[in-house]
Amino acid sequence: MSPRLISRLAVALLLLLAALCCGCGYHTVGSAQGLPPEVKILAVPIFINQTHSYHVETVLTEAVIREFNTRTRFRVVHSADDADAVVRGTVLSVQSAPVAYDSKTGRASTGLVTITAKVSLTARDGRILYSNSNLVFRDQYQISNELASFFEEQGPAQDRLARDFARTLVSNLLEAF
Repeated sequence: MSPRLISRLAVALLLLLAALCCGCGYHTVGSAQGLPPEVKILAVPIFINQTHSYHVETVLTEAVIREFNTRTRFRVVHSADDADAVVRGTVLSVQSAPVAYDSKTGRASTGLVTITAKVSLTARDGRILYSNSNLVFRDQYQISNELASFFEEQGPAQDRLARDFARTLVSNLLEAF
């Protein structure tokens, strides 16, 4: 074999090896290795609400539980006594502000809701497996200007935010971010 052919084969072999080593990042449900293997049961008690927004802690907690149930193989319980690890959350702030106005009436036409929370995952032995004290999520919602058909959109916006919050939180926990 010529040296030129050998070098081309070596380069092709290295490229093939690099392609095999670099996966696309996709994996099957429950196969991520962010949490220790002994964690099989998670407790998700209702988050603490330090805001004046009614019911936001329940909406976020339910979304997190739903996300764990649909995306992972963990069994989710409410009591920390029965769990291998506990997900604790605190809603720090909920803000709603207008971001766009109707040019004819001067009323707000679009609002922005922002939720800030802190979340931790603690193992039964007290080890902190995950902690983020500044999770911030935002979503826009439409505000109807017609009094006859007025529908408060902030609730559905908080539901969308809760789903996004839960999706991101569970991904962070599973991937050890």
